[in-house]
Amino acid sequence: MPHPYLQIIRNHPRAVTIALITVSLLVLLVCLAIIPFRAEVNTGTTPISVYIDADDTQDSVRIKAGNPKRWSWLDWYYDARPRTGHYQIQPGESMLDVYRKFQGGTQTPVRVTVPQVRTIDQLASRLARQLMPDSASIATALHDSAYCARLGYTWQTLPALFIPNTYEMWWNTSVDKFMQRMQRENKAFWTEARMEKAQALGMTPVEVVTLASIVSEETAYVPEMPKLAGMYIRRLQIGMPLQADPTVKFALGDFSLRRILFKHLEVNSPYNTYKNKGLPPGPICIPSVKAIDAVLNHEQHGYLYMCAKEDFSGSHNFARTYSEHLANARRYARALDKRGIK
Repeated sequence: MPHPYLQIIRNHPRAVTIALITVSLLVLLVCLAIIPFRAEVNTGTTPISVYIDADDTQDSVRIKAGNPKRWSWLDWYYDARPRTGHYQIQPGESMLDVYRKFQGGTQTPVRVTVPQVRTIDQLASRLARQLMPDSASIATALHDSAYCARLGYTWQTLPALFIPNTYEMWWNTSVDKFMQRMQRENKAFWTEARMEKAQALGMTPVEVVTLASIVSEETAYVPEMPKLAGMYIRRLQIGMPLQADPTVKFALGDFSLRRILFKHLEVNSPYNTYKNKGLPPGPICIPSVKAIDAVLNHEQHGYLYMCAKEDFSGSHNFARTYSEHLANARRYARALDKRGIK
């Protein structure tokens, strides 16, 4: 007696054929659906970075990922509103891997460098190149007096919050979250040892950073910073005006000046340390950590004056008396004249 299945095939050959064809087509369709999901998106040897912001759509995300046509029919799997962030597509990752990463918001952190800059607007511009918020939104927040007050600063002292360094964070970090991170980093920077040194000077951290900003603008020659800081601290201690040329540039808003003339010293500004004794209202730049530590670990000496060296090496001639200083200043002035620097 033939097997029951063979009997069915003999009795219904057409139905069996249709069933086999249907099953084969279904298997083929499943394979066709799975193959694109498993296809490699990044066939290279290095990660591909994709930055998704709030304005992105499915189309723009596909374009950023480099596969606009291959991904189009898989949109049903992907949310209509992409999740913002920085994503890395690793070599060998499939479309399914990438889609899951985008849907789950599985970001890769970015390294954000807080730079040494002179103004808040410059800081906003530099940060906007590294984070999702634009420069206008960053600058607006940092110029807002009420917002600065909530952070414990004024808009003049706010630069003292930032410690130049490179930090790891999410690319879509909001301005507020970024500032909270800066507060934590500032607190970590001001260790007990640094606080004790600031207190020994009779200065707050903001005042230390303010003086460090002047030192940082006066010289890029790190070995000289403690000596320069010691000179300014001595001036503060005896009630002598700081008479720092970089504060005049800041007051004028002209950082291109290569020669400070008597007319420049007449600018009416609390930042003009020729007219006003003591420290200016806040930092004139975001100084380096080395400049901050130079103030905290300043040299103790008898120098009250300094003038840039006539060899334009970036270092300075220091003097204990005004007559010595005038001699140094004359040499530097002759060097400026010789080079035609007005």
